Order: sequence, then structure tokens, then C-alpha cells
Amino acid sequence: MAKKRARAPQEFSLSFLDVICCGFGAVILLLMITKTVQPQIIEASAIKLDGRVAELQEQLFEIRGETRILNRDLNAKQEQLSEHEERIAILRGQLASARSRLDSTQVQDSSNTIISEQLADARQSLSAEMERLLGSQHQSKNNLIGGIPVDSEYIIFVIDTSGSMFHFAWNRVLKELEATLNIYPQVKGIQILNDMGSYMFSRYRGQWIPDTPGRRRVILQNLRNWNVFSNSSPVEGITQAIRTFYDPNKKISIYVFGDDFSGGSIAEVIDTVDRLNAADAQGKHRVRIHAVGFPVLFIKQPNAQSTAIKFATLMRELSYRNGGTFVGLNDINP
Repeated sequence: MAKKRARAPQEFSLSFLDVICCGFGAVILLLMITKTVQPQIIEASAIKLDGRVAELQEQLFEIRGETRILNRDLNAKQEQLSEHEERIAILRGQLASARSRLDSTQVQDSSNTIISEQLADARQSLSAEMERLLGSQHQSKNNLIGGIPVDSEYIIFVIDTSGSMFHFAWNRVLKELEATLNIYPQVKGIQILNDMGSYMFSRYRGQWIPDTPGRRRVILQNLRNWNVFSNSSPVEGITQAIRTFYDPNKKISIYVFGDDFSGGSIAEVIDTVDRLNAADAQGKHRVRIHAVGFPVLFIKQPNAQSTAIKFATLMRELSYRNGGTFVGLNDINP
């Protein structure tokens, strides 16, 4: 009986094919899951990040707003502190002045006699010069002696901007204007004109400049380079200030800064101002007129000092007649 031939072994069985098919199926399933789920995860993450960024931006805006409020409050406190410091400085100056007066009262009688004699000699010399310039028939109607009254609520500066002032005394002008402002810690209005009647701030022409610490700083800053045309005569500035700003319900003072008077008749100027600034029924004038004389021309030869002497004579008489004070400086250096 013939033997059966053995079957050759099969290279692939059904079980092996099943495993292969399952493997391919799993791979395909993984690819489908990956492509479907991954964009959703990324999209959700992006939405969360956008929300977080928006939340942080909102917090940043809130912080910036709070910072602006705090800065504004800080600036207000600093301005108040500056005002208090200025007030303290003024009070210290008043205290020093009071102590000085107290000390002067304790000087020996002999010293007082010498000072009185010197003062009498100075008055006599000045009166003689005034008589020569104004005429023997012209007499002063005001015998005011004392410091500068500081009861005004509005102040006007009439400043000589001529070359002699600007080139030789301008630093002293800045110092004196700042010192004058410090005498008035708070007023209702300020105005700056030159001796020709030109305004420092044209947008405030005919109006009062509100008084704030910031505006005072701007006035001093602009004054440093304010060199407009001047004819070395304060008459135009004074008359325009009186005509424009006089108000019977306002207490006003004019401060004239200058070094010389190049005009003609002193008596004519005084008469003109008398008409414009006539006294009321109580004998009070419309505005006070103060003056500060800068000794610029006194550094020259005596024959070149005539206009400076005329300025001192004019402003002394105007100040006395109009309830003010004339201060003659002895140095142009600050």
C-alpha cells in the first residue's frame, strides 16, 4: 500500500491573517481618533488662552486707571505742600522782620539821632531834586511812609523790557518778580504788561490770568526770554493797566519795574495818572501804584544818569500819590 504524501507546510495560516487584519484595523482606528480629537483639544486650549489674555488686559486697564488717580492725588498733595512751604517762608520772613524791628527799638538814643539826621539829609536832597524837576510850584500830596501794602486781590506788573534792563538787570528782575509774588500767596488775578502796554500772554488780553502755582511758574519761565520793544517809559503801560482793569469792586495794585524814564514832562505824566486814577469819596484811589527802581544807569558816568533820576522822581511821586511805595534797589545783581 502506497504511503500518502505529506502536505507541504503553508506559509500563511488563517490565524496569521486575522492578526494582520486586526493590526491594520487598529492602526486605522488610531489615525481616525487622532485626526478627530486633536483639533478639538487645540481649539479649546486657544479659547481658554484668549479668555485669560482678555482677563489680564482688563486687570491692566484697571491698574492703569488706579495709577492715574493716584498720580493726580499725588500732584494735588504736592501743590498743597508747595503752598504751605511758601506760606511758611513768608511767615518766617515776617518773623525776621518783626525781630529786626524789635532789635532796632533797642538801639541807643545816640544811634537813633544819627540815623534821623542822615534820613533828614536824604529827604532834603531828594526834595531839592524833585523841586528842580517838577517845578517850585508843584507839591507832593502824599506823605505815605512805610512798607508795601499787600491788601490787593489783583496785581499787575508793568515791566521795562528795554535793552538796558534785559541785558544788565534781567536776573534781578526775575528775582524781584518772584519775591513780589511770594508776598501774595493767593490772589484772584494776575496780569503782565511791558512798559509799552504789550501783554506777555496775548490770549489773556484784557482779562485776568487765574492765579495757580503752575501759572506762576509759567510766568517766570516766559519772563526769562521776554524781550519785546520798549521806549523806556512806563507811562503807556500804567495808563493802559488803569483804563483796562479798573473796577471799583476790586482791590488792584500795579507794580512798575524799570530803570529810566525817557519821556518829557514828569508833571504832565503825574497829572494824567491823577485824572485816570482819581480818588473816591473816601479818598481811596482806583488802584495802588508801587515801583521798583533798578540802578542800571548808575554804573555809567554821572552825565548819563539823568533819565534814571527822572524815573526815580516820577515813580516816587506816583507811588506816594496813589497809595503805593517806591523801592530803589542798590544793586542789579540777584
